[in-house]
Amino acid sequence: MLGETVSDQWHTKMALFSKHYHSPGTAPGTLVSRPGSALPVSMTLIDYTSTSVEEHQLDSPEQCRPFLERDSRTWIQVNGEVKPELLRNLGSIFNLHDLALEDVINAGQRPKVELYDDQVFVIANLPIYDGENLELVQISLFIGVNYLICLCPLAADPFEPVRKRMRQTSNRRFATRGIDYLFYAMLDLVVDAGFPVLEQFGDELERLEEELLERPDRRTLACIHRLKRELLLLRRVLWPQREVINTLMRGEDELINTDTLVYFRDCHDHSVQIIELLESFRDMATSMLDIYLSSISQRTNDVMRVLTIIATIFIPLTFIVGVYGMNFHNPDSPWAMPELGWHYGYPMVWGLMIGITLALVWFFKRRQWM
Repeated sequence: MLGETVSDQWHTKMALFSKHYHSPGTAPGTLVSRPGSALPVSMTLIDYTSTSVEEHQLDSPEQCRPFLERDSRTWIQVNGEVKPELLRNLGSIFNLHDLALEDVINAGQRPKVELYDDQVFVIANLPIYDGENLELVQISLFIGVNYLICLCPLAADPFEPVRKRMRQTSNRRFATRGIDYLFYAMLDLVVDAGFPVLEQFGDELERLEEELLERPDRRTLACIHRLKRELLLLRRVLWPQREVINTLMRGEDELINTDTLVYFRDCHDHSVQIIELLESFRDMATSMLDIYLSSISQRTNDVMRVLTIIATIFIPLTFIVGVYGMNFHNPDSPWAMPELGWHYGYPMVWGLMIGITLALVWFFKRRQWM
């Protein structure tokens, strides 16, 4: 594989490692299409001022240029699997850094923030959970003086709630504030998406807890392991994402206005709440695994106890019938078994065995062994 060309990519579909990356030795900033990229690309431009909001569907990045010359704020939303040509055009128009563009096209990046001279680049992960599979969608954001570019690999736009708030004439926050407030609103949506995901995890943990108390089986164990793995995957994303919000909250870049920092602090607070809830769920999943193992061990002990009691009861009975089953009956021998000639020998043996059985059952019950 090391002998392949620069354009060749390494990509693994393992659930525990889904990052797409270039072959070792590839030049920095190289843009190559991801394998399997099939979703069509759609570009939406929203240009807004304190009095108006315009929405346009774009066919190419070149159509953005006239809006950049206006005294307004511009939001370019790109949905779908972007191609290298599209990224290069966006990079040349907005002067985007090559390494940032490489991070956009190479999915599976760790959440991070890069502060450049005239722009801020942020990678965040949007969690999506359907009850069975956890998907982490990479959201790439570029913020400049009067523009914001968002690249999302999904066909459906997850930021429609933000766009809906922007259209409302009663909502003056977008109109009266800079592009950094739109930047906050989109990050806040990504962070708050963790709450419904964790709510689903909580419902599933509650269901598994009830199942553990009744009669757990192999399917229960498989569900617990799946939940532990997905919670671990979510933790690997949410911890660095909190650091991203923490960096922006410090106000180290001039693009983030001072009056917007209070909103980033609120976003950071939500991130901390989500992480605390996530850690609680991870502890619950770990304890549930311990409960499952204890339950299986207890069931095994119960079975072994029943078998031991049965074997203990039948040991003396087997000894008695074994002794009297030898049939050494010789009237002339002083060592013959006299019980074999008794008139009530047979019922006496039965009475002895029943008595031993009842005595053992009484003894076990008194010791609370059964």
